[in-house]
Amino acid sequence: MGKFATASALTLLVLMILSGAQGFAQTAPAGQTPAPAAQQPATPTPAAPAPAASAPAGQQPDTSQEPADEVSASRRKKPHDYKNWVFNVGGGANLGGGTTRTWVRGGGIVGTAGVARNANKYLGLRADFIFADLPLRDSTLDLAQSTGARSYAYAITLDPIINLPVTNVWSGYVLFGGAFYHRGGNLSGNTTVPGSSCNGFWQWWGACQTSNISIPLNGSFTNSSLNQGGYNIGAGVTRKTPSGVEIYLEYRLMHGTINGITTDFRPITIGFRW
Repeated sequence: MGKFATASALTLLVLMILSGAQGFAQTAPAGQTPAPAAQQPATPTPAAPAPAASAPAGQQPDTSQEPADEVSASRRKKPHDYKNWVFNVGGGANLGGGTTRTWVRGGGIVGTAGVARNANKYLGLRADFIFADLPLRDSTLDLAQSTGARSYAYAITLDPIINLPVTNVWSGYVLFGGAFYHRGGNLSGNTTVPGSSCNGFWQWWGACQTSNISIPLNGSFTNSSLNQGGYNIGAGVTRKTPSGVEIYLEYRLMHGTINGITTDFRPITIGFRW
């Protein structure tokens, strides 16, 4: 009996130890449960909003490009309502002026060609070449003792031009500036005696530049060649055609001088600008 009791006691003790170990094993995982909960903030779950935050960052180049595009667009050249370069050709007739009118009859042929560089809609710079026939009067030929003559002048002008737009079709302009003139000519069938006294025609013709008393003794006085400086003033009106080419009508006052010898003519021209 004593041995049985002892064995029973040992068995019960072993069971109690095993039962305590099992309980301890079960409580240990339960006790460790808070640990994962404590580590839960470190899990990637809170990092989920990060892609949403990075999305605007990824879109920053697009938003940053918008001002750049606006600046680029503002720097682009805006189309303007005028032409940078304008060319013109025309023809017409000449009216006399000043002393020239005394010796030259009106109606001589005029031809012109030019180009203008516009700074804006209203202001530009225009250069022209102008040729004018200066036919001598019959009374002038009689005074010069000649049966015929050829007389002409050409000018190179450089003028500021002021454009005056009125409508989409009609406009006007004014110009003024300096000019270089060359007047030339020759007399045919001349019977004037060399060394004869100078008169008003020979002075205007340029034969008396070396002497105001008599014409040269050689026969070169029948030829005229004068280079002169001067000015010109003009105005015109234009009408635009459906093709964009403009028809213009222009009037100018031309004046050149050297050593008191003057050249004056008033060309009236009609032509085209484009």
